[in-house]
Amino acid sequence: MLHGVDVSAYQTSFDTDGLDFVFIKATEGRSYVNPRLTGQTERAREAGCVVGFYHFLWPGDATDQAKYFVSRAPERAGDLLAVDWEHTGEGTRPDNADKDRFLRTVKQLRPGHRVLLYCNRHFWLDHDTTSYAGDGLWIADYVTAGKPRIKAPWRVHQYTDHPLDKDVADFPSRQAMREWAGG
Repeated sequence: MLHGVDVSAYQTSFDTDGLDFVFIKATEGRSYVNPRLTGQTERAREAGCVVGFYHFLWPGDATDQAKYFVSRAPERAGDLLAVDWEHTGEGTRPDNADKDRFLRTVKQLRPGHRVLLYCNRHFWLDHDTTSYAGDGLWIADYVTAGKPRIKAPWRVHQYTDHPLDKDVADFPSRQAMREWAGG
């Protein structure tokens, strides 16, 4: 298992010691860009981590949101891309069609990159109706690292949010994750 974190603008800094990968929030909806995106990306790259970027999906306009995301997320061979599918701060949520359309559009726009679905266990078990997760599932379930309570295959497991979001990835080495990420 590899160790990583996922960060957003709320993390003014994060320690990269012992990390193999870092996911960074890049965008949200069709108007937000993480103001710390550049610095967080540089920190992760300087540490030699596999880097991923994610977009917080809002209901509707999934194709436009995917275009917005890829136009603002840094692009380097081997970077991972993901969509964060959950309830918005307003209590709404994108539906399955939005989720699937976003994933497929990002895969079309950046065909050389792996694209993942991030969601929590509740969304996967109770809201998902298509089981489409792009190239892999990134599941949030706050239990023992590497033991999410789902039957579906997964690539990344977010197992806690204290003191920040911590994850493990189901790869034998950083090199294996890099090779997979490279498509």
